[in-house]
Amino acid sequence: MKTVVATPSRSRPPRVLAVCDLLEQQLCLRINALARQPGVRRLFAVVSRLGDGVFWYVLMAVCALGLGPAGRIAALQMAIAALCGVAVYGVLKRRLVRERPFVSHAGIVCAAPPLDRYSFPSGHTLHAVLFTTLAIAWFPLLALVLVPFALLVAASRVILGLHYPTDVLAGGLLGWSMAQTALWLQPPFAL
Repeated sequence: MKTVVATPSRSRPPRVLAVCDLLEQQLCLRINALARQPGVRRLFAVVSRLGDGVFWYVLMAVCALGLGPAGRIAALQMAIAALCGVAVYGVLKRRLVRERPFVSHAGIVCAAPPLDRYSFPSGHTLHAVLFTTLAIAWFPLLALVLVPFALLVAASRVILGLHYPTDVLAGGLLGWSMAQTALWLQPPFAL
């Protein structure tokens, strides 16, 4: 298992996040213990890696190339919303500077390399919820694949020691809100 070491932050997170860290530590320790099982660690590392973007890029390509004009509009909507998501979570992470659980708590093992420094909110979960919400609004049958995958992505973030549950919850709420805004701007239609 790879160990990742991060240097302490010079900035401090808002007090509410520091309190959440303490309240969530035991829960994180229990959930992260699953990553000590090689099969579980491998499964969630693969899910997390796919959630880096690969899965979502394939989804957009399938929509754009295989689902007709509505699929092309849905893929464009997903791409624009995803870029907005990257901007939003990037700003929040730089401003809120919440260290990842494995940095703050010695008992939490980092079972996969993080993509960036800070923890709040979970960008993986934001995008999993955003893409899932948009895709199933256009093509409801995709829910059979996308909802379980999005749930696995969200769970992977805590199991792998990369996020607190509140990071995942906040990421999910942000992703859902951004998807709802995109759907309000361009509702799905059938061609």
